Amino acid sequence: MSHETQILTPDPAGYAKAVRLLRAGSLVALPTETVYGLAGDACNDHAVASIFAAKGRPQFNPLIVHVADMAMAEKIAVFSDGAHAMAQAFWPGPLTLVLPLRAGCGISDLVTAGNDSVAIRLPAHPVARGLLSAFGGPLAAPSANPSGKISPTTARHVLDGLGGKIAAVVDGSACEVGVESTILSLDPPRLLRPGGLPLEALEAALGHPIASAGDAAKPNAPGQLISHYAPGAQVRMNANEAQAGEVFVGFGPTERADLSLSQNGDMVQAAANLFATLRAADALAQARGASTIAFAPIPDHGLGRAINDRLRRASAPRD
Repeated sequence: MSHETQILTPDPAGYAKAVRLLRAGSLVALPTETVYGLAGDACNDHAVASIFAAKGRPQFNPLIVHVADMAMAEKIAVFSDGAHAMAQAFWPGPLTLVLPLRAGCGISDLVTAGNDSVAIRLPAHPVARGLLSAFGGPLAAPSANPSGKISPTTARHVLDGLGGKIAAVVDGSACEVGVESTILSLDPPRLLRPGGLPLEALEAALGHPIASAGDAAKPNAPGQLISHYAPGAQVRMNANEAQAGEVFVGFGPTERADLSLSQNGDMVQAAANLFATLRAADALAQARGASTIAFAPIPDHGLGRAINDRLRRASAPRD
């Protein structure tokens, strides 16, 4: 049933209202440093099922559990020495760890999609931290957008995609990082999804290279589906210029671009702008009657690896 989505302020009154909604099994979108998440009580089957329903998300695709602190994390997942080291180095922050699920922890089976592991993150955003602390329990929170579509980096983006389908959104302004968290499994370390924490930082902390792995047919962590982040128009990568019927998104100095991820070639700025620029380019394509959005080449290192991953998924063939 459709209902008006409330906009809540990131203050004690807003947190209190959000907590009441979450404890009643309703869904509340909240800002993190990466993108806005669609939060529901991770221990409430009905709330978690509602996340899948609101997003139109395949139920074999796991969800990330967000926690307020390490004590909460250790009630949910089993931490090896290596996991503790990664958490100490990068939490709070844009790193999700896939770890063994602790028996009897109370997390809904829908969160893990039948896996014996759980994807878990301690976010850095003060609003996410404030709401998690006020709620006092873990929140399942995938990106707050219809499944497969462009991730939201503002409250307005959330309302554009999910307005009327969720109870509320806590407006915490634009997200600083702008791409989803990096997902890492351990023992042995494997990169399951590039994201807001560069692979190079993880490898430096571990002292050795990290292999990439993941099965898009049966994901064991979020963000592994092949076609994802898709605008209405088709996406073409590594374009040096626009062809007829295309909107061109540049990177670095160029006079030919309709839009730019970063005019001075700043990778951090490009990551933060990615999803908002995808939305703007899609709107421009629709207004022009253009069928394709062409993206200039992005260097495939650091945050560029995460940007290219999202663009590859946005450009993948769709069912």
